[in-house]
This record gives sequence, structure tokens and C-alpha cells, in this order.
Amino acid sequence: MSKEEIEKEPLINEEENIEIKMDEAQAEAVAVENEFDLLQNELLTLKDKYARVHADFDNIKKRLEREKYTAVDYANEKFAKDMIPVMDSLQGAMNSANTGADKAELFDKLKEGIELTQKQLITALERHGVSMVSHDEPFDPNIHNAIQSVDSETVESGQIVQTFQTGYKYKERPLREAMVVVAN
Repeated sequence: MSKEEIEKEPLINEEENIEIKMDEAQAEAVAVENEFDLLQNELLTLKDKYARVHADFDNIKKRLEREKYTAVDYANEKFAKDMIPVMDSLQGAMNSANTGADKAELFDKLKEGIELTQKQLITALERHGVSMVSHDEPFDPNIHNAIQSVDSETVESGQIVQTFQTGYKYKERPLREAMVVVAN
């Protein structure tokens, strides 16, 4: 080989190297571009899934809110249904009072009807957690309101002597305190 051939040979190799490097760079660029496209598609898919999940969450939230308000609006439905028979009994008592029966017989029937109606009402209230405050227990300022105190030889101090007005509790919370007279 001549000197000229030797000087030209490295140039060919360098040109080939440059071409190879350019081909490799182009191939790498294409690979990066393909990966970028895949990542963009994956991002769009994830954005779509996020939007759908967010919309589902909003729909569930709105549905639960509607159900909550409906439950509050109709919370007393069972109680109201249990009061209807009590109203029927009272209406029956009023209808029987309008008959031309003997007054003594009418009084006895009305008294019996009122007692039955009272039992119905107490049963319905108890079914819904309403109970009468006990009068047999010692005085409790949380459920009793002492309106008077008296000396008593038959009842111990702090015990209830007499009840003026019955008290009621809803579960364990007082609805109305009992008005009582307490022994000194």
C-alpha cells in the first residue's frame, strides 16, 4: 500500500463509523420516540381511568347524600304507623260516645276504651325506645324535677313521695323530667 492509500483508508473507516453512529443514533431516536408514544398513550389511558373513577365517586357521593336526606325525611315512618291504631281506638271511643246508650254503661265502656288505648300507646312508645321514668327509684336530678319536699314517716329521705307529672326517657336520654315530691 502506498502512502496515499493508507491516508485514504482511515477516512473510509471514519466515514463508515460516522454512518454507523448516525444509524445507531437514528435507531435510538426512533426507539425513544416509540417509547415516548407508548408513555403518552399510557398517560391518556390513566387520565381516562382517573376521570371515570372520579365521576363514579361523585355519583356515589350524590346518591348517598340523597339517601341520607330521604332517610331523615322518613325516619319517623315506623313510629307514625304504630300511632295509627291508637288513633283508630280514640276514634272508636268518640264514635261510641255519640250513641244513645245508658250513661252508666257508656261511662264504663269509655273508661275501658281509654285504658286499652293507653296500653296501646305505651306499647307503641316502648317499641320505639320511649319509656316512663320510674317512680320507685330514689330521687335522681337527671330524670326527676323536685317541685316540693315534705316530711314523711313512711318514706325514707331522698325517696319519691308523690308524682305530679310522669317523666319520659328516649332510650337513656330524658325527654321530660318527672315532677315529683321528695321526702326530707
